[in-house]
Amino acid sequence: MPLSRRRVLMLAAGAAAIPALQLLPGAAFAAAEDVAAMMADFSGGKEPQAGKITLTAPEIAENGNTVPISVDVASAMEGDDMVDAVLILADGNPRPEVATFHFTAMSGSAAATTRMRLARTQNVIALARMADGSVYMDKKEVKVTIGGCGG
Repeated sequence: MPLSRRRVLMLAAGAAAIPALQLLPGAAFAAAEDVAAMMADFSGGKEPQAGKITLTAPEIAENGNTVPISVDVASAMEGDDMVDAVLILADGNPRPEVATFHFTAMSGSAAATTRMRLARTQNVIALARMADGSVYMDKKEVKVTIGGCGG
């Protein structure tokens, strides 16, 4: 195939565009301060305690596009021992808030299962806020081999 003037100009324009593409902003990830602020907002400034809540997540996720997780809170679901809400955060995603589950006495138990996207290897954090104002936390690191948020 002979090189025409048009083809040479197109190749030169393409070669000149490659360095310019590297100047475009990459994927933005949440800052640690953003995640800490979300946790403080959810907990009302109280320090989360260990216990009561169990986060189940895979240790290694083959594909970050669909990572199954589940949370379970040990609670009688009545009086001060009732779970008000559960917040799931992924601290390395562009938008760290994954889900918020709200429970009532009619829920029977405070358990939920969902799937989420993870951009890269990161911590998944579950916070449970109780009716008496106490907050419990569980955290798991999930290693992602193929990112789900463009990573």
